[in-house]
Amino acid sequence: MKKNINRMLLWFLAALTLAGCSIDRKPEAIFSDGDFWNTQSDLMYAANRLYQQLAPNWNDTRSDESVAIAINTISNGTREVPATSGDWSDRYKEIFTANNILEKGQRANVSETIRNRYFGEARFFRAYAYLNLLQKYGDVPLLLKTLDYNSPELLMPRTPRTEVIKQIYDDLDFAAAWLPAVAALPAAEYGRVTKSAAWALKARAALYEGTRLKFHGQGGWQEHLQAATEAAANVMGQGHGLYASYENLFKEVSDGPANKENIFVKVYGESAANPILTHSNSRALANGANAITRNMIRMYLYTDGLPAFNTDNTPAASRSAYFVPEANETSYNTVLQNRDPRLAATVFAMGENSYGRPWIPSISIGGRTSYGSKKGYTNADDLSQRATVDRLLIRYAEVLLIYAEAKYELAEAISDEDLNNTINLLRARVGMPVKLTNAFVTANHLDMREEIRRERAVELALEGFRYDDLIRWKTAETVLPKELLGGKFFAAEWIGTNPNTLNLNADKILVVEPASSRAFRPDRDYLYPVPLNEIALSKNNVKQNPNWK
Repeated sequence: MKKNINRMLLWFLAALTLAGCSIDRKPEAIFSDGDFWNTQSDLMYAANRLYQQLAPNWNDTRSDESVAIAINTISNGTREVPATSGDWSDRYKEIFTANNILEKGQRANVSETIRNRYFGEARFFRAYAYLNLLQKYGDVPLLLKTLDYNSPELLMPRTPRTEVIKQIYDDLDFAAAWLPAVAALPAAEYGRVTKSAAWALKARAALYEGTRLKFHGQGGWQEHLQAATEAAANVMGQGHGLYASYENLFKEVSDGPANKENIFVKVYGESAANPILTHSNSRALANGANAITRNMIRMYLYTDGLPAFNTDNTPAASRSAYFVPEANETSYNTVLQNRDPRLAATVFAMGENSYGRPWIPSISIGGRTSYGSKKGYTNADDLSQRATVDRLLIRYAEVLLIYAEAKYELAEAISDEDLNNTINLLRARVGMPVKLTNAFVTANHLDMREEIRRERAVELALEGFRYDDLIRWKTAETVLPKELLGGKFFAAEWIGTNPNTLNLNADKILVVEPASSRAFRPDRDYLYPVPLNEIALSKNNVKQNPNWK
């Protein structure tokens, strides 16, 4: 039942293919524009294309939390202006699909409620695409209609981001008004967007824009943060909850409508026996596609609720009694012990059954850091390379984190009640012994903003949020130029590894990328470079971002 979108989409695409082969059944005209845009089914099948175009990045290594086998040039500051980029062009393909539905769907002989339900889906996906563009490029051309080869809009300049974010909000408000509530969505339609998805995406966009304005020294941030709290509160009133097991949340057992944490997912499947749509993320993890760094591991609290490092990798002012200085670590596993239980669900400890064998520290299997990423890995999917576990794109935990951060940043204070309704629910889910309270922060000389950010970092680790968070907080210039570190080398544990092949520091910690090879230019790198072909195709009406050449 949970894979209904994939079945319907493949039926539709197959019908398009087979129509050209049919002898008796009005072959190609069966899906011409004149005949297609008529019924509710037509609108649904057209909207399915929006879901099919979703191509989530499973392993984002742009920040300091993880690395791939190849060096990420965004992370280390060495990228150049590309000629073309799917980061730009693929988003406009998605926007075209949404605009096409909004224009041609007007012809359908259906009620306003039915039409606007699918228009709500189109506007949700249009907002989703524009938010991705906004986060990377800032100002971008705002297209709200389809174009042909002679359209003057092909040469339009970039639209100010204030207008783009307003359109994102407008699209999501429309979507929230017309999409079904999650409780009203039939199980057979699992995977289609709901009111919760629209409000959650608005909360994400508003938090991003509000904190970006605040920490980059610009005005008007309060209205965005207020919008974030309101949208998140709307989601919190929809009957969602946290899935019981943090570790299993990222495995196939959690797929489907019974899991009320899932708000927006890329649906795969339907099963190993009938793999309609698959991915090979577990194999990619085993091959080092998203190896967690020590930089990220340092962010996890100890079980007494105290840190050792801040989220910018500087030493914490008040350190846990469980913290062992890196020079004094006695085993590869030392840094993993007495920590927030989410760490054990995210990285393999030495000796733990991992990629088909007990984990042995290495940089030849699992990646360049010597840490094997566990989050979302299953051995069966690794062996088959045909996994059907869904990709979580928005989940309820993120909404709780948005609410807590937006509430705090609006007033630079947060009540214990709000902490109990957000962050402490996340801690309770994993059995973290200590709650976050104002009294605990004060007694231990902590900083509430830092602890809210820490909670976001560890809850959403390896899910693709870290880079955008560093950008909006304006801490990328501090965090990204720092060295990336891995595990500590002990000859008796790193079986078969020659230490002469490793770059080790004075404490025998693996230096994955030295600070000397990493950089971040604040005058340039807070925005992506616009691809050169997009500038040329606009006849230079689209201008390059500052200081990119």
